[in-house]
Amino acid sequence: MKLELQGITKRFGSLVANDNIDLVVNPGQVHCLLGENGAGKSTLMNVLYGLYEPTDGRILVDGKPVTFRGPGDAMAAGIGMVHQHFMLIPVFTVAENVALGDEHTKAGGILDLDKTRARIREISDRYGFDVDPDALVEDLPVGVQQRVEIIKALVRKAEVLILDEPTAVLTPQETDELIQIIEELKAGGTAIVFISHKLREVKAVSDVITVIRRGAVVGTVDPSASTGELASMMVGRKVSLSLNKAPATPGETTFTVRNLTVPGAGGQNLVDNVSFDISRGEILAVAGVQGNGQTELTEAILGLHPHASGSVRLNGRELLGMKVKDIIREGVGFVPEDRKVDGLVGSFSIAENMILNWYNEPPFAKGLAMKPAVVLKNAREKVAEFDVRTQSAEAPVSTLSGGNQQKVVLARELSRPLNLFIASQPTRGVDVGSIEFLHKRIVAERDGGTPVMIVSTELDEISELADRIAVLHGGELMGVVPGDTSRDVLGLMMAGMTAEEALGQGPGQNPTPAGEGGTAAGERISGEHAAGEETR
Repeated sequence: MKLELQGITKRFGSLVANDNIDLVVNPGQVHCLLGENGAGKSTLMNVLYGLYEPTDGRILVDGKPVTFRGPGDAMAAGIGMVHQHFMLIPVFTVAENVALGDEHTKAGGILDLDKTRARIREISDRYGFDVDPDALVEDLPVGVQQRVEIIKALVRKAEVLILDEPTAVLTPQETDELIQIIEELKAGGTAIVFISHKLREVKAVSDVITVIRRGAVVGTVDPSASTGELASMMVGRKVSLSLNKAPATPGETTFTVRNLTVPGAGGQNLVDNVSFDISRGEILAVAGVQGNGQTELTEAILGLHPHASGSVRLNGRELLGMKVKDIIREGVGFVPEDRKVDGLVGSFSIAENMILNWYNEPPFAKGLAMKPAVVLKNAREKVAEFDVRTQSAEAPVSTLSGGNQQKVVLARELSRPLNLFIASQPTRGVDVGSIEFLHKRIVAERDGGTPVMIVSTELDEISELADRIAVLHGGELMGVVPGDTSRDVLGLMMAGMTAEEALGQGPGQNPTPAGEGGTAAGERISGEHAAGEETR
């Protein structure tokens, strides 16, 4: 089935999310839609899937114009979509989830799942999915849950399959398995629209790459284009994709976590007996698939989980049990994973957001009164230092782009002497150019002698920044390994192996950690598929 989008425009009031977009997807082709978060990729796919009605333009299937009033119309036309956040009911079986919305009944109105089970087995055998129709979804690994979503689309005879940020919650090994599945689907004639902001994966899987920036197509290229060229198209200027940082020179160990445990509501620990250290002048990066205790770990350190137990000590002082404001005054800088919810007050000015932690203290206040001139002077200096793109430091912070909002958070947290700096998902939703800047600032903080802890689900970011890497799975620490440990080993640890087990199983690995004789490569998408000297 050939799919065409012609002149698709989607407006939300004065905001133009998609601007006159043309796109052609041919049978048996993987067409990647590449762009930064907020570029308009998902909006475009929601238009295609019938979730949004286009303001202008038209959709053609095999040369004939079609109108989709909802996802049911899109599915009837042969279009399926696997959303970034899976649309599955955990307590249902695979067969029940696949049948949902397309139920068949026996005589007497009894649900007939036999045909659904047979179809699941047929598709599973054909593509090597290895999915049990009677397994409960909540018992399945994330990678298998994604296969269930793909099966749902194929059962409905999808000839075009949209995959929206499909690797966001996968380990490197699961990503490799997904790429193999895509190859098999393509060989069977299925057209794939692969939406991503990850250059490595786009080059690994694509036949054609269309780059979107600020809602408009800026070019269509083939996967032989260099990562530098793709990054420049995404951002609109030349950017560096590698961080040339000097080796760490760790000093005194001033931050220690011992047996930290955060209980969950269901009786299972969200963080389970975790221990590690960070020395002055080094970056410890915490890796793991989202939802494995990273959020609770950082929040416990900051004092947001009153029932946490164990020990968290900074410069010999116990932080566990302190109030958040007192922990901040111990010299802890913190960048939360969701800047809009926890890091900024959108209606406040940039200047006011720069002093949220210190608004009532000198030099920004005297007694009960703030000193607006001092607050504004501070903001103007930080706007210049951190290259915050704005017309005025007095503008509401909500008017800034995501990357510039993140710069405001970092400017605030790095504008005072720190004894510990924690950044959770420091570049989430940030364009490539801003990532380059923010990474350099984080390394500069390390080089100034601060212990730094980074939490990220992006392995490229982990590899760029880390001097050592701690991997969490199910709230447990699988181990701490050197910063140049291979992606394969990290992926095995993210899936639940201890460091010792993973180092013994990674391709070309032996029990010696990478950096001391270990191998630092091997996974499918970091080899020939990630060609180009610019890659990390």
